[in-house]
Amino acid sequence: MAAHLITGAGSGIGAVLAERLAERGDELWLLARDARRAAELRERFPGARTLVGDLGDPGKLSWAFGHQQLPVELDSLLHVAGVVELGPVGDLTPKAWQETLNVNLVAPAELTRLLLPSIRLVKGHVLFVNSGAGLNAHAEWSAYAASKHGLKALADALRHEEHANGIRVTSVYPGRTATAMQVKVHQQEGKEYDADRWIEPESVAKAVLAALDASRDAEITDITVRPGR
Repeated sequence: MAAHLITGAGSGIGAVLAERLAERGDELWLLARDARRAAELRERFPGARTLVGDLGDPGKLSWAFGHQQLPVELDSLLHVAGVVELGPVGDLTPKAWQETLNVNLVAPAELTRLLLPSIRLVKGHVLFVNSGAGLNAHAEWSAYAASKHGLKALADALRHEEHANGIRVTSVYPGRTATAMQVKVHQQEGKEYDADRWIEPESVAKAVLAALDASRDAEITDITVRPGR
């Protein structure tokens, strides 16, 4: 039975991944911001274990985990959680930049650092759900795109560093996906939201699972998923 730690399992792509892995009978570790959210995740995913840590404050993750039981062996660490704040460079404040970078980049780096010993034990997998914005930056997407470009760099560097330890590293770059985040993006853009125009979270989850399920002689490093409609 494989063990997986997922961030962002409360909705969207992360929730679908948790459902699919639970259906396999795999062991789930789900990260929650606080105790209330942890309880909600355990109710939604019976049998799942939870860790409490705030991705918005990555400097405190080590302290928070020091008071909790961590997985001894971890087959995959799935970084799915993210935040978005749109706006012109001329308007975005340092607070907006810092909040975006903390959740989307610094926290994944710190979470990976803290869990690497558990991943190395079983030659596991670190997977980052990035974004199309991690490959191209458009107007008003500077902070989000910068965080996701940084996430690509993190993944690429980690892949080189951990290859000899047998760890596989994958970045998945979805285009616009029908999630709660996309609803917020449309609100910020002042556009009408139509879920049917965008990728289903299930489709991105299938791409993630394909990377996880690849035979050991192969490492799927980068997957781009674009809207097909």
